[in-house]
Amino acid sequence: MPNPPNPERKYRTVTAFQRRLNAVARRLPGQTLLETTGRVSGLPRRTPVGGRREGDSFWLVSEFGERSQYVRNIRADPRVRVRVRGRWYAGTAHLLPDDDPLARLRRLPRFNSMAVRAMGVGTAHLTVRVELEGQG
Repeated sequence: MPNPPNPERKYRTVTAFQRRLNAVARRLPGQTLLETTGRVSGLPRRTPVGGRREGDSFWLVSEFGERSQYVRNIRADPRVRVRVRGRWYAGTAHLLPDDDPLARLRRLPRFNSMAVRAMGVGTAHLTVRVELEGQG
């Protein structure tokens, strides 16, 4: 009988894979990006994300919840930028621990939702809403 998956090992494996994949994905012109300010360095940090724009909001779900580096950056400074379809929008990010992230994933693009579920660890998902202020 196989051993149950180790959540910490899965987290380390997935984050190492994402670091390599994200280095390539950030360069793709159609990739949606979330730009935060590094909480230690103060430098812009760009992370490829999946999600959906709905009116003046952009919604996404973090597969690692509070452990995601971009979530930690948002906690330190919620001012962000989001690149959607090649255009940058300034905004303010809100972490929504009371939102049901699995229900939210059902309303987001299917491919991204599958990836978040597959890569996520346990029930650590966290919904993030970015209030868009306009192009910036």
